[in-house]
Amino acid sequence: MTIRVVLAEDNALLREGIARMIGTDESFELVGVGADFPELIELIKTHEPDVVVTDIRMPPTGSDEGIRAAKWARENYPKIGVVVLSQYTAPAYALALLEEGSAGRAYLLKERVAGVSELSRAIHVVAEGGSVIDPLVVDELVRARSSRPKTDLDWLTPRETEILSEMAQGKSNGAIAKSLGVSERAVEKHSNSIFSKFGLSEEHDLNRRVKAVLVYLGENAGG
Repeated sequence: MTIRVVLAEDNALLREGIARMIGTDESFELVGVGADFPELIELIKTHEPDVVVTDIRMPPTGSDEGIRAAKWARENYPKIGVVVLSQYTAPAYALALLEEGSAGRAYLLKERVAGVSELSRAIHVVAEGGSVIDPLVVDELVRARSSRPKTDLDWLTPRETEILSEMAQGKSNGAIAKSLGVSERAVEKHSNSIFSKFGLSEEHDLNRRVKAVLVYLGENAGG
C-alpha cells in the first residue's frame, strides 16, 4: 500500500533534496510540500497524509514548529506518523517530541540522513505506529538521565522554558499564548508539565505559578 507523505522544510535546497529522496521510493506518494508551520497544518488538514516529514525549526518563530506540529497531529489526527528532522542532539527536543508517547514518531539528525534508505525506513516505521530515534540522540538521552540535572530548569523542554519565562513576567495564559503563537490549551498543558516537574502538582494554581516563577528567578540569578 502506498504511504502518502507531506513534507515541510523552510530551506529550499533541503526541501528539494528531501522531496527527491521521497520521490525515488515507489512505496511513497508525496501529496504536499510546505515551508512553514501554517502551511504544514493546512496540508495535513487538506490531505490527511499517512506520514509527515518535517523540519524541527521553521517560520514563523524558528523555534520548535516541528514538535508543535507533531503534538497538533497527535491531538487532531492521531493515526498520522511524524518524522522530525533536526540538527540538534539536545535531549530536550527529543523528549518534547516523545512526551505524549513514542508511537508513530521519529527523530532523525539531518547530517546523518545520508541516503534514501534511512529516511525511507523511518517513514515506513512511523506509518506502522513504530518509533525511530537517531542513536546519537539516544546516547545524549542516556547521559542526561544517568546524571543528575544541574538545576530544576534542566528538566524543562525548550517550549516549557519559554512559557516559564513569560510566566515570570506576570503574564496570564492568554497573554502567553498570544506572545508565543500557541493556543491557551497548549500553554495550560505545558504549565501543568512544569508544575509536575517542579513537584508542585498538589498546590493551588496561583501558588504553583508563584513557586515556579521563584524557581526560575532563583536558578537564573544563581547562574
